Amino acid sequence: MNPTDLGPKIVVVGGGTGSFTVLSGLKNYAENITALVSMADDGGSTRQLMDEYGVLPPGDVRQCLVALSRSPQVRQLFNYRFSDGSFDGHSFGNLFLTALEKMTGNFTDGVELAGKILKIVGKVEPLTLDKVVLCMKSAGRTTRHERNIDDKTFDAPRPELWLEPQTEPNPMALAAVKKADIVVLAPGSLYTSLGAALVVPTLGAALKKSRARVVYFCNLVNKPGQTDDFSVEDHADELERLAGVKFLDLVIYNNRRPSNEQLSRYANDGELPVEYSGRSDRRYKGVDLVSKKAWKTQKGDKLKRTLIRHDPDKLARQIMRLYFS
Repeated sequence: MNPTDLGPKIVVVGGGTGSFTVLSGLKNYAENITALVSMADDGGSTRQLMDEYGVLPPGDVRQCLVALSRSPQVRQLFNYRFSDGSFDGHSFGNLFLTALEKMTGNFTDGVELAGKILKIVGKVEPLTLDKVVLCMKSAGRTTRHERNIDDKTFDAPRPELWLEPQTEPNPMALAAVKKADIVVLAPGSLYTSLGAALVVPTLGAALKKSRARVVYFCNLVNKPGQTDDFSVEDHADELERLAGVKFLDLVIYNNRRPSNEQLSRYANDGELPVEYSGRSDRRYKGVDLVSKKAWKTQKGDKLKRTLIRHDPDKLARQIMRLYFS
């Protein structure tokens, strides 16, 4: 089939759980999908593989590949996480991507081959092709590495964020943005997921210039110590500040309160729902986005995960409505 016959060209920007959720639902409605993945992840299994084998971070790329796969058995295999022995904490997919990079000598070739094995819908592209470190300055203090920033209580709100060393974006990523009909910023950690993507040089400008409609699905809960009391509007404003340009056409936020059981599990840690403050702006749209399914942490997973999740199908249907409206 000719690629131009595959329907709307949809680009999803982010990494980790947020992109996984969006892509899992979207693949049931569209085929011309490109996932652009931040390459600043350096925690957990990913960190160990980077340190031991000198590879680019496989974790978030693996999640996007798995989300786009139409083979349930292979998806389960790639997501399988060892819970003991020398591979304790590693997912099979991370190990597999590491092997593919070493075998092909090139991370992008390894990702492309993994996509064929997984029979994915669309494609996955790293946002950068160099090894980078996410850096942050808050109240004059600098913190390096995504894993350290993610766990940090900020000294001051709205920190400075950048990548070291200076790098260029993957040309294939910019080409996808330029050709897109819709660009989706997936929900996720404001600084270590979306922020890490938006500080890639020229990405913000490319989003601004793109003919695509650019939409952000706002987080469901705030991150204690980093986005306390942030409203929906604060999240959107902060993304544009990090990108250095106003590029958002639409911000979609959840307007259905999670269950009391879900909320109670978060309240003790200070994780409260992100509220819309009511700014008079047509860019903002409230809809029901919360999943009714309880998220279960996988055995062997060493990282803390968000348990209140967006519903993949609800996200996908909102995206498709944008194209046909």
